[in-house]
Amino acid sequence: MTIGSQVKSCFSSLKSAEATLILLANKAQDQQTKQVYEEAKMIVDEVKNDLQKQVIYLDQEEPQYKS
Repeated sequence: MTIGSQVKSCFSSLKSAEATLILLANKAQDQQTKQVYEEAKMIVDEVKNDLQKQVIYLDQEEPQYKS
């Protein structure tokens, strides 16, 4: 597995985790619990956005990392 494919796999996992946190926040009955899920989602979203920039960089600048 190339570095590019590993980074893309990690990015996909983060998108999945973000979707799960959204579902959990929507199902939470306690406001404090809902807030915890929403805060975790925001953190995951920041990491996901940073990783997306790395995916773009690898695709554009580092052709040897393309999957």
